[in-house]
Formats: sequence, C-alpha cells, structure tokens
Amino acid sequence: MTRNIGLDVPPPDSECNDPNCPFHGVLSVRGGVISGVVLSSKMQKTVVIERTFEKRVPKYERFEKRRSRIHAHNPPCISAKEGDWVRIAECRPLSKTKSFVVVEVVNNDRA
Repeated sequence: MTRNIGLDVPPPDSECNDPNCPFHGVLSVRGGVISGVVLSSKMQKTVVIERTFEKRVPKYERFEKRRSRIHAHNPPCISAKEGDWVRIAECRPLSKTKSFVVVEVVNNDRA
C-alpha cells in the first residue's frame, strides 16, 4: 500500500518494509524539496547528494558558483545509485547528519 506524501512525485514501483520510507513507512516529509546528483551510495540506506547553486556577491555585482553536500536516506524501494539525478525532501532528523529522504529518481545518467 502506497501513501500519498503530498508532493507531485510518482510512487515507486517496488514495495519495501522500511519504517523510514515516506511511501511505505510512517515518515512524513515537510519543508524544502531539493534536486541534486548522487555522489556516493556506499553507506547502508544513505546517499550523499551534491547540489550546485549560484550566490550573488553584492560588492562585485556578480554571481559565484557554490556547492553543498547533503546526506539523505535512501529507501530500498527507490535505491538511488551513483550518478543519478534525484529529488530529496526534508523530514525529521533521522541521524546526526540525515534530515532528508530521497523521494524520486528524476534522471538516470548511468550508461
């Protein structure tokens, strides 16, 4: 049984019994939704997402490129791999560094 998480994302095809899955468990999502590329998927049920953005520097009236890395929970039903373009949603803190969960694999860049 798949829950409606309140975001405009398609539910995953496979089922899982992870309690921290927003679709099949009890984890609720709230707050921001961010897109980024998966850099690492070596941890158990955790992926490292890197997002790039531009920050305005008022003194020089220009923009500088910045990047940030975010740890996110990777449910077994989604199972994002390295190189995937994913969408993550904010949730309650799952560990010291994880406050996001993967909700959709947007693009699969693996060959």
